[in-house]
Amino acid sequence: MSSRLGIIDLGTNTFHLLIIEKNGDQFSTIFHDSRPARIGMGGISRKVITPEAFGRAASVLTYFRETLDAHEVATENTFAFGTSAIRNAENQGEFCTEVFDKTGISITVIDGNKEAEYIYRGVRFGTNIGNAPALIMDIGGGSVEFIIGNHSQIFWKQSFEIGGQRLMDKFMRNDPLSVADKKNLYNYFDENLIPLANAIHQYAPEKLIGSSGTFDTLVDIDFQHRLSQAPPKQQTDFNLPLEEFYRAYHLILAGNHDQRMQIPGMIELRVDMIVVALCLIDYVLKSYGIQKIQISSYALKEGVLAELLSN
Repeated sequence: MSSRLGIIDLGTNTFHLLIIEKNGDQFSTIFHDSRPARIGMGGISRKVITPEAFGRAASVLTYFRETLDAHEVATENTFAFGTSAIRNAENQGEFCTEVFDKTGISITVIDGNKEAEYIYRGVRFGTNIGNAPALIMDIGGGSVEFIIGNHSQIFWKQSFEIGGQRLMDKFMRNDPLSVADKKNLYNYFDENLIPLANAIHQYAPEKLIGSSGTFDTLVDIDFQHRLSQAPPKQQTDFNLPLEEFYRAYHLILAGNHDQRMQIPGMIELRVDMIVVALCLIDYVLKSYGIQKIQISSYALKEGVLAELLSN
């Protein structure tokens, strides 16, 4: 018996839709798209979703609804998850109600802990984590999830509300990022990531596995630089040499918006947020002496999929 499932990840920056055909515990991807909704823009630091963000969200989700209908995905087989921008918004209820009224999509708002768990499951589904503890990191627009685990279990996890949109609002007063703002940003990481430092001290992960947004763009930039082509669609597990990360890091931090836009592999959605995100990755690599970067193109929605397939 085959059935179709629709999974929607309502991120702070991007909304993702994945439609799969399930055959027993196997699946095939029918449709996959990501659209910028930027629901954190203009309001995340004030804990609200602005009327403009409501409008952007509604238009993306109307398109998702039409796509789900076209692929004959039943309402009870559609699973939509709201993360940082939605869970922290004082008008969360209003937002979810309006979305449901306009599109019939019912949003489940998940906490950071559940988000970290789904991310781990997605990464484990798409990459070879290995036996040794690895540090998994997912940089969203609203929150950043850190998980320390191996292929069989999670040892520690925590979600921090220090996502790219929040960091940009706080620290990116100049473009390129000024020396003073960068210093303040790194001090902010020192103050806010103490639980992470303690966990790293305890579990000593040997590699960083990145998922989502910024990491996907780093893979694209790497492939364009080395091979002048996009990464293969079906590949979900990538290694990013440390020197390639730092090549991209220096290039991105040196330029302004327009100069970054010229980098092959860069996308409009990521072009500004990638600055603070790369600072966070650099901070993690240097502070904890990590020498190896692996990247998973699977994240939250594939973690939800892994759970649905196992049930």
